[in-house]
Amino acid sequence: MASQIHIDSLLQKCNSLIHMKQLQAHLITTGKFQFHPSRTKLLELFSISPSGDLSFAGKLFRQIQNPSTNDYNAVLRGLAQSSEPTQAILWYRSMLRYLQKIDALTCSFALKGCARALAFSEATQLHSQLLRFGFDADVLLVTTLLDVYAKTGYLDDATKVFDEMPQRDIASWNAMISGLAQGSRPNEALDLFNRMKEEGWKPNEVTVLGALSACSQLGALKQGEIVHGYVVDEKLDVNVIVCNAVIDMYAKCGFVDKAYSVFSSMSCRKSLITWNTMIMAFAMNGDGYKALDLLDGMFLDGTCPDAVSYLAALCACNHAGLVDEGVRLFDSMKVSGVKLNVKHYGSVVDLLGRAGRLKEAYDIINSMPVSPDVVFWQSLLGASKTYGNVEMAETASRKLVEMGSNSCGDFVLLSNVYAAQQRWKDVGRVREAMVNSDVRKVPGFSYTEIDCKMHKFINADQSHPNSKEIYAKLDEIKFRIKAYGYIAETNLVLHDIGDEDKENVLNYHSEKLAVAYGLISTVDGTPIQVIKNLRICVDCHAFMKIISKIYNREIIVRDRARFHRFKDGVCSCRDYW
Repeated sequence: MASQIHIDSLLQKCNSLIHMKQLQAHLITTGKFQFHPSRTKLLELFSISPSGDLSFAGKLFRQIQNPSTNDYNAVLRGLAQSSEPTQAILWYRSMLRYLQKIDALTCSFALKGCARALAFSEATQLHSQLLRFGFDADVLLVTTLLDVYAKTGYLDDATKVFDEMPQRDIASWNAMISGLAQGSRPNEALDLFNRMKEEGWKPNEVTVLGALSACSQLGALKQGEIVHGYVVDEKLDVNVIVCNAVIDMYAKCGFVDKAYSVFSSMSCRKSLITWNTMIMAFAMNGDGYKALDLLDGMFLDGTCPDAVSYLAALCACNHAGLVDEGVRLFDSMKVSGVKLNVKHYGSVVDLLGRAGRLKEAYDIINSMPVSPDVVFWQSLLGASKTYGNVEMAETASRKLVEMGSNSCGDFVLLSNVYAAQQRWKDVGRVREAMVNSDVRKVPGFSYTEIDCKMHKFINADQSHPNSKEIYAKLDEIKFRIKAYGYIAETNLVLHDIGDEDKENVLNYHSEKLAVAYGLISTVDGTPIQVIKNLRICVDCHAFMKIISKIYNREIIVRDRARFHRFKDGVCSCRDYW
């Protein structure tokens, strides 16, 4: 017994690879290695300790004459969390091949390897095996299984496993909520979060992170405020990661003042991510000077900005039209030792392009120390479309073709350039190329939140239960806005059809349907919030400005790139986006 206590004491004190090897040598020279129960703990130390050596653990394992399941599991655990998690799957298969007894821990570690390797097929095989072994009542193991399905994108399988669990714990709920949120099913994540509370479970930090992520994706402010209220009530805001998620949620819902209020009142120490999240929040909302002030504030706080901080500040200059400030910031980065990456160059190219300085943007692309990717040429193509520069658009388009880009956006932008010049033969040629390349335009869709429920619209959508009322409202809007000088931007429609038909195409864009529904579903004066998957078009932008004035509504639109706040006929972007 004394010897066992002595060995256990030495194991607890092992904090370096040298100490581990010394203890291993002691066990071998005393003849206790083959029999001593502490050898499994030693294997674990080599396998998972920060100061361990996984390859040495493998060598040590091979010295064991009759390895136990625990010995196998010790190495399997290390492989599952290593940089090569597929090795854990191979190790598990070797256990089966050598008829080694499998236990619940074995399956759990193997599943964790599947999760990290995104190995769905292997996970399904493990699923059938754990059923055969009778481990399906193990809550921890089944939670790991549904986590694998969620992380590999098989959310229906994850949901089926979750629904069939005879018992659940907080980790089960968290894995499912996070999986749905990260798997682009945020509505379901919020539904499950609410169901969890209804069933008497108490959400923890991990739970609210999943719920806040879902709210951020949807721009679901009301539900986000409910989650934030819970965070405050349960004092979860002492966790900086939770605070960062709350800031991000308010920012992505378009309420940067609320985000900054959380940022300013944090009781815990702000992390680098906190600062970066807040700077990007100002950037998305077009508050360029505030973003730059916050970058300066980092130095005063003793927090050193990183490459992400500078990128966020450059994005802020980009969205606010602070061209000279952005160029100065970029130049200062070159001399301050910040390692410039392709995203920094891309942001400056976009900044110059949006300002119409196409030649400067083109020169930066050609002078970069690294090869430009397709995003650079897409930015230049977009700027060429904005400023009607056909020659530069064709140059950018040729580069994209040479790089093998097959994005529908590339074709659409070039088509728009030609359409604006009424060069319908060229439009037809581009459209024919799209067909030949089997390129399809990404359908536009928009969300709006009414009474804590998200409503989704696609272009020309008639599936909504209130479709008749929505279209009647659009007809009313169409009549009223013409009195305010609205003229449809029919040159945006790529089809060679009459102007009246083009107006009808434009009139039923998804964000217009969402706003019309907001107008008929909320009381006068209530802000209307819309989340859109694509960039807002010029016509919809002009449309929203006039509606905000006619109906005395603030309209907040989050598109793929930033926020637009329309109020009294003016947009926060100052028509620069």
